[in-house]
Amino acid sequence: MGKGNVCLVFLWKGILTLGLVLFFYVFSIGITFYNKRLLRNFHFPLFMTLIHMAMIFFMSALSRIFMQCCTKRSRVVLSWNEYLKRVAPTALATALDIGLSNWSFLYITVSLYTMTKSTCVLFILFFSLLFKLEELRAVLILVVLLIAGGLFMFTYESTQFNMEGFLLVLAASFLGGIRWTLTQILLQKAELGLQNPIDAMYHFQPLMFLGLFPLFLTIEGLSVATSEKLFRFDNLDLLFSLLGTLCLGGFLAFGLGFSEFLLVSKTSSLTLSIAGIFKELCTLQLATHLMGDKMSLLNWLGFAICISGIALHVSLKACRSKGEQEQKPYRETGSDTDLELLLRTSKPGEEDEDERGVDENVVTPQQD
Repeated sequence: MGKGNVCLVFLWKGILTLGLVLFFYVFSIGITFYNKRLLRNFHFPLFMTLIHMAMIFFMSALSRIFMQCCTKRSRVVLSWNEYLKRVAPTALATALDIGLSNWSFLYITVSLYTMTKSTCVLFILFFSLLFKLEELRAVLILVVLLIAGGLFMFTYESTQFNMEGFLLVLAASFLGGIRWTLTQILLQKAELGLQNPIDAMYHFQPLMFLGLFPLFLTIEGLSVATSEKLFRFDNLDLLFSLLGTLCLGGFLAFGLGFSEFLLVSKTSSLTLSIAGIFKELCTLQLATHLMGDKMSLLNWLGFAICISGIALHVSLKACRSKGEQEQKPYRETGSDTDLELLLRTSKPGEEDEDERGVDENVVTPQQD
């Protein structure tokens, strides 16, 4: 292969990677601002989340049918025993993580939400140590101090700080730590066959819906039932417009999972990890310009320190994975052993690798 062809190959890979990253940003950043803008006038975040879950289930079911028609191979269907025993705890933690995250948008700004949700890495580390998925090292303490210190500086004397919203998203981050740790354990069980995120979303959504529904009934049930925007509507056009807007959120949520999978399968999980860090910066920049979020120099410095902690964690996991890859060049087909927020891998199953010829790098790492 000549130098000209080599340059064209690298150029094409660069363009493809950039396009996939932008595709991921559209859904990831888009759903954040969608949730915040919708909840300004529609104060039922749990109902909105349930609609999104139903949309994701139907879209993943249609995707499974399409993939089965194209590959002529049946998709995985778990038995009831495995479904309830192994998937239910992860699905419940995921449902509460997403539900509380969306609920917090009623009270806090996009910038505060973005910063606080980044602390999910702290809880992932905590539960990884608790379940012995990670070894305690001095450098992990530094990561914790950087992220926690950055969050403190970001929220210190903030004029747009709201304690109720902050506690909601902090609780969501705690549940996110449980969620991704359980997801890591779940996906390490290759025999379940849930490495493909389409199959995972298909199995997770019904239990997530059922897990969040009692909380919805308690908090919003009566208000939704008597709302003039929904069941007591007097304008059919406004009702259809609202339902269409809610379905749009479901499409964005499904697209987010699919875009992550596409980015990982065509590049690597490390690319997703790095893209996730820069996504936080883009989100804060857009929040200040589009939503009017106010950030002082101290807030920006706190954000920089927090991101440096996350970047250090990404680098450590990448180096560790590279070392493991050199020691064990022939890995068994299965899920990545590292699945954490901003570093999670959604590795396709063996059948997808055979068909696409995907060469994935071993990397690491959410939620919402």
